Amino acid sequence: MLSRRALLGGLGGVGALVLAGCVGDGAPSPADPATSEDAGVTTTHAYGDDPAQVCDLILPSAEPRATVILVHGGYWQAGYDRTLEDAVAADLVADGYAVWNVDYRGVGAGGGRPATFDDIAAAVDLLATVGAEAGLDLARVAIVGHSAGGQLALWAAGRPTLPEGVPGAGPLLVPIAAASQAGVNDLVTAQEQFLGGASVASLLEIDPDVPVPADVAAITSPAQMVPLGVPQLIVTGADDVTVPPSQSETYADAATAAGDDVRLEVVAGEEHFAHLDPGSECWALVKAWLLDVLG
Repeated sequence: MLSRRALLGGLGGVGALVLAGCVGDGAPSPADPATSEDAGVTTTHAYGDDPAQVCDLILPSAEPRATVILVHGGYWQAGYDRTLEDAVAADLVADGYAVWNVDYRGVGAGGGRPATFDDIAAAVDLLATVGAEAGLDLARVAIVGHSAGGQLALWAAGRPTLPEGVPGAGPLLVPIAAASQAGVNDLVTAQEQFLGGASVASLLEIDPDVPVPADVAAITSPAQMVPLGVPQLIVTGADDVTVPPSQSETYADAATAAGDDVRLEVVAGEEHFAHLDPGSECWALVKAWLLDVLG
């Protein structure tokens, strides 16, 4: 069912991504859990040899109500990492959710196609093993991604639709619901509009001056993969000048027309990075939606 919140007028030009982020020199040992009064107990688990090929499992003090996978943004570029999600991860854990905070190789440090997609698939699939060992209910897992991570979250949820043999096909774990926060949900349009400069071209390893080939879009771009077959929340800020609200609006229309259960929210007065603020309306909508789909 499609719903809309308050919509503001048209945006000006699309701005560059400016949120700073840093990548650590190496991954913590999974044998040494870190504890925090606010963020629960954290263990780090590797799915590859690269320092970016890791995920944090953050557990609340009591039995988790369900599990949320988080996927960070940064226009798929190296220099951004899972710490961007720390504040919202802690907020989820405080509410009793287990969190699987995913990292992956970015463009410029081994990422691109297929590596970034392989990483997301491997990271989600690793939860099938780690989650089982931790006693999590793997039938109650949702995935939430911000910006470029929104595209990757929707892609991960749609992996069962991928043809055999392509990166990400044959998933071991499929989230039962997916949320895209200011996501780059349509790579074809994003390439046409030069969102994030040449970021889409660098992710897909294509010429920045050519359209995304149809066969590539069909296995990488959520807008061309619909229906994904899971309930979706598509949320954006009306004041977003980094990823325009049209990326959410037109995707929601396409996914709904294809038969998906989609809820669209365009939040007046909030911008691209509000989604990473636990006090924002954008984040409150995600938490309310998680309560609906996971309990």
